[in-house]
Amino acid sequence: MTSLAPDEFAPEATYLNTASYGLPSARSLTAVQEANARWSSGRGAPATQDHLVPQLRESFARLLDGATADDIALGGGVAPLIAPIAVALPPNAEVLVAEGEFASVTMPFLYRGDLTVRVVPLERIIEEVRPETDLVAVSVVQSADGRMTDLPALRAATTANSARLLVDATQAASWLPLTFADADYWVCATFKWLIGARSVTFFAAGPEAAAAARPVNLSWYAAEDRWAELYKPVALSTAARRFDSTPDWLGVIAASAGISLIEELTVEKINAHNLDLADRFRAGLSALDVAFVPNRSPIVSVQGAGDAAQRLERAGVMTSARNGGLRFSFHLYNDIDDVDRALEVLADK
Repeated sequence: MTSLAPDEFAPEATYLNTASYGLPSARSLTAVQEANARWSSGRGAPATQDHLVPQLRESFARLLDGATADDIALGGGVAPLIAPIAVALPPNAEVLVAEGEFASVTMPFLYRGDLTVRVVPLERIIEEVRPETDLVAVSVVQSADGRMTDLPALRAATTANSARLLVDATQAASWLPLTFADADYWVCATFKWLIGARSVTFFAAGPEAAAAARPVNLSWYAAEDRWAELYKPVALSTAARRFDSTPDWLGVIAASAGISLIEELTVEKINAHNLDLADRFRAGLSALDVAFVPNRSPIVSVQGAGDAAQRLERAGVMTSARNGGLRFSFHLYNDIDDVDRALEVLADK
């Protein structure tokens, strides 16, 4: 099995670390270089590419089946886009989170100081939703080890208990089909599986859920007519972009190029490719009698092997140590040779 886009990527190492940071595509590097060249020549600042922002909203809406561009806001990080949800909750509201959840999801609630944050094992999160629960906040795919949330089942539980559901799709978008109706709120960074930019993050919410959130850190970019209201603000946008922060336009250029490749290849094709590689890797680990966290996602965590990350890096295999485990992640630029090389280095102790 070859990589899905050999003309777009040329890694010199065995790169199995997309769960930390995705590789940039050739089109992304070219687009950013061209923008920088125009900027340095004085013939166009990055903001002249602002027309890409509405296109980027539309692209992410297409990846989130059932969403529209009006449901999408752009920010610079996951936690700042969760903040409007966290600040709008009443004092003593109960927020249910998964044990071991990535800190950007939990910290906006944990450190507000007057909320009840209840932590439960991911495997029990559906049955732990109760009438007292106001919000459930969870990742679609867990950062540390790739365990997955049954979103339709969790959505049914939150609906039955009149709770809202916030999900982080950062480790899922691009390879896992996503449905807008499966949550009230979505957040997603683009610099991992969407091979975008560290400075561009999506927020998505329908009109009813968005109305329950409270815009914070308001930016001129969130105005109804932002270019006309630069010096005389009149009103926030009525669409989800009222949660926008001022974009990093170079990041928007990179993210737009990355998501265009994702759309060309299709989520379905990327899904099959990534899972096939991860399945091959898990089969190899089993043959080596190496323990791993059971799941079926492109993220594979070898239990208790975090200390081996540096040894693998010296051998040219790029992974990451997370939560005591050694985390491997397989994406569109990986191939069978990458899988076999990782297994070879693991076996050579």
